Amino acid sequence: MLKFRHFPNCWKTARVLPILKPRKDSTHPVSYRPISLLPTLSKLGEKLILNRYLAHATKLRLPIPQQFGFTPQLSTTHQLLRVVEHINEGKNSNLATAAIFLDISKAFDKVWIEGLIHKLIAYKFPQYIIEIIQPYLTNRHFTVLAKNSDSTPRKLQAGVPQGGILDPIIFVLYMNPTGQKYYDQPLRR
Repeated sequence: MLKFRHFPNCWKTARVLPILKPRKDSTHPVSYRPISLLPTLSKLGEKLILNRYLAHATKLRLPIPQQFGFTPQLSTTHQLLRVVEHINEGKNSNLATAAIFLDISKAFDKVWIEGLIHKLIAYKFPQYIIEIIQPYLTNRHFTVLAKNSDSTPRKLQAGVPQGGILDPIIFVLYMNPTGQKYYDQPLRR
């Protein structure tokens, strides 16, 4: 896979299981949470790619230190504690503190693949990493399990595959600012 920069097509079809949300009407499609299952070999391939990706990302100090979600050894709880600390510092210094929170609906589904590849190039990731991530992300399909039968495969037009181990990490890269050294600047009130 890594030698030929090829991610097999048979590893790129997700099987989506619709799970009914609690206390929702089963006759409405929006009442279901889609759970995406990927082939086991796909996940093993992702792990190989992830190890190489992380080695390079660490050298580049990616993602920015303010990113806590989907970051090894950090969590959104750590970020919350950080925000509370800044609020308390501002309060103790008689400063006003403002915050803006953004929640992107279906964020993984909206990733522009060409833009993500451009970011890999802009960050100067090794060519072999770019050449394996691109086929990993493109020409993906899914089927939906309904009434004990799979639907016909449908092609995904955008987004990173859900259910994999690589996807949250490359999503963070996609959302990471480029062109400026944000992580070298102190936070300002």
